[in-house]
Amino acid sequence: MWIGIARFILRYRIALLVVFAGLTAFMAFQARKVHLSYEYAALLPQTDTALQEHQAFKKIFGEDANSLIVGLQSETFFKLNQFNAFLDMCDTLRTLPGVEGVLSVGSALKLEGTTIVPYFANRPQTQADLDSTARDIRQQKLYEGLMFTDSSDVYALMITIKQEVLDCPEREVLIADIQSIVTNFAHTYNVQTHFTGMPYIRTKVSLKLQNELVMFILLAALVCAIIIFLFFRSLKIVFFSMLTVGIGVVFTMGIMGMLGYSISILNAMLPPLIIVIAVPNCVFFLNKYHIEYARHGNQIKALQRVIVKIGNAIFIANLITAISFGAFIVTDSILLIEFGIVASLGILAAFVASLVLIPVIFSFLAPPNPRNLKHLDAKFINLLVKHIINIVSNHRPKVYIATGVVVVVAAIGITRLQTTGFMVDDLPQHDTLMVDLKFMENQFDGALPMEFMIEMPDKINFMRDKDFMRRLDVFQEKLASHPELSKPLSIIDVIKFSWQAHNHGDPEYYSLPNSMDIGYQNKMKKIVRSQNGSGLAMAMIDSTGAKIRVKANVQDIGTQRMEALEKAIMNDILEVWGDSTYQVKKIGTSMVFTQKDETGTVSETDFVYKITMTGASVVFSKGTKYIRNSLFTSIGLAFVIIAFIMLWLFRSKRMVGIALLVNILPQLITAALMGYLGIPIKPSTVLVFSIAFGNVTDDTIHFLARYRQELKHTNWDIGKSVLITIRETNPSMIYTSLILFFGFGIFVFSQFGGTQALGALVSITVFMAMISNNLLLPSLLLSLEQRMTKKSFGEPLLLIYDEEEDIDLSELQIAESTSDTNTTNNENA
Repeated sequence: MWIGIARFILRYRIALLVVFAGLTAFMAFQARKVHLSYEYAALLPQTDTALQEHQAFKKIFGEDANSLIVGLQSETFFKLNQFNAFLDMCDTLRTLPGVEGVLSVGSALKLEGTTIVPYFANRPQTQADLDSTARDIRQQKLYEGLMFTDSSDVYALMITIKQEVLDCPEREVLIADIQSIVTNFAHTYNVQTHFTGMPYIRTKVSLKLQNELVMFILLAALVCAIIIFLFFRSLKIVFFSMLTVGIGVVFTMGIMGMLGYSISILNAMLPPLIIVIAVPNCVFFLNKYHIEYARHGNQIKALQRVIVKIGNAIFIANLITAISFGAFIVTDSILLIEFGIVASLGILAAFVASLVLIPVIFSFLAPPNPRNLKHLDAKFINLLVKHIINIVSNHRPKVYIATGVVVVVAAIGITRLQTTGFMVDDLPQHDTLMVDLKFMENQFDGALPMEFMIEMPDKINFMRDKDFMRRLDVFQEKLASHPELSKPLSIIDVIKFSWQAHNHGDPEYYSLPNSMDIGYQNKMKKIVRSQNGSGLAMAMIDSTGAKIRVKANVQDIGTQRMEALEKAIMNDILEVWGDSTYQVKKIGTSMVFTQKDETGTVSETDFVYKITMTGASVVFSKGTKYIRNSLFTSIGLAFVIIAFIMLWLFRSKRMVGIALLVNILPQLITAALMGYLGIPIKPSTVLVFSIAFGNVTDDTIHFLARYRQELKHTNWDIGKSVLITIRETNPSMIYTSLILFFGFGIFVFSQFGGTQALGALVSITVFMAMISNNLLLPSLLLSLEQRMTKKSFGEPLLLIYDEEEDIDLSELQIAESTSDTNTTNNENA
């Protein structure tokens, strides 16, 4: 098959160049459709209960993660000129296209009779008037801990952004405008500002991602180009290698455009990943081309032999790498599915580009000169190979002892692994986003949305239902007792607020009324009917009156503590809302309380209460856990598929066992390092094992493919075959491992901690795999010499070309005419 492929590529080389030029132009056009994703990454599948409950909540009460929060710290906040300037700033913010509402001390409301009116319907004219109003606002328990903190003179400004703006590029302009307006005010009056909230965090992270995408593409290309030049000492080889790899990147981005995918935090890594993964293909092809040409001096024969002899091994290596990424497709996460599809197709596209373009392009160029071939006799590499041969020939016990020690140390390190995930933990602690988020968490006990929805299908009149109001009040007190949560807010707080106002603003009356006179009941009816009557810019009761919202914010405490908090809150719900007359059932993040009848029978359809815990923070926590588990599943699947491919390729269970052992060891070392260094298992770090496994097996495939060829030529002399294989393949294995090591190493320059960890850990895994493939693999083959007999190998299903057979070029006629003397000589040959 590969002889036919080689013949086709070299015979129709001009036609193939035209085809690739057209395909590249088409894919470049498709790549223009790719844009940055402005939606929050969907970690959970659509069938997940937690996601469905969150979507149901948003349909009723609207988006919960659309508030940009600004903390303003100033001891002179209520100075007349400064405060009036603040009110003017808030009015300016309200006029911005895309702003839905602005909530602050300046929009605080009070109750006058049955009418809710703003404190600052008119601008205060004197400092005395402002001081009096400020005292009244500070007495309102509803606003304390929500709009201001007296202890540190911090005032919250919450800007609600329309959902349609959040999910489009205009979000960046709006956030920049908001930040500019607030910052100008802050600079004028020496006010410290702290920006946070999901819209702000998402926007700033997206911009950082966009900047890093360009930086990593350039860095990956630069690093790989430098390494190629150091290997081959030829700018011509560097240029055409990077051109081939660049075409692979264009194909990858074109595939994203054709499939309608956007650039997410995961997909953003694909272009530099493709560069790093595709460059070794060029190195293998060119190194083999130079080896063949040095043997016989026939350029066309050398190019054909490159395709025939190592094309299949490189194909299998790329196929395995593609499978390691493609295994993500079996998950139900849209984020992982998109990444898996594009990565696997991009890797295969880059392979096809290198398989076709390297032989075709170099068939038009002058053959290698002696200077180009010097790398074949590189003293350092040759010396290193001699040391490797010496070790595997004479010091194998030391290799096994070292391996055993490493395994024991790795096992201890693995026991120290922890799992967690934060919404913004990928950013360094000194980053402004992190500093501002932690500041607001300290001041207001949380900045990430956590929501509760209480459903009552019987539509009870909760204002007259003292038992329900008492339960809801106690539930909020229990929520407030958790230090990770901010002050919760619901219609109960509006009732307390109005009862305080009904009693002349006395803070002692910020409580549920013991009894309601007719006048107060009528007043409350008017207030409750107004969804935004509290001035909190949020609906607290649905239109039917059957669903009540309890809003809170939670700190970014990580998935482990979040799971513990969720469990504690579920226990609170059970304690507050449950009693002996109810049957309780937990469904997803909901607790359903169903009434028992006199016989103890429970209705399957009717329920008294259903309390759902949801919000962006809950969905993220569940999504992180799901992604982590899905990644482990996909890694396991890829491992099994790769094992079967190796069995199909080599027809030997012993060989498969050795190959997998050699490649599992580096993964164990990486996992142990994570344990010792305190790097937790989270989506970005679990991805390390999938990326690394697909790449480090390439060298094993090349080594074993060559080893199998040599077994035939040496009459199944394993010792001799291993030593010849080391001399032939180890230089290329070292070259490609160095490319992968430095190529993935560029990710340590990322601003995101997860990306930094991924780059460092993959680089370490690649380096350890290089040692394992160069020392442990040949040592095992030599030690098992008596068992690795001819009977261990059946005939492979995939033909591996016999190196000693010559290639008949009589049928090879280059379709185009050329004046190249060397090509003419080759054709005559």
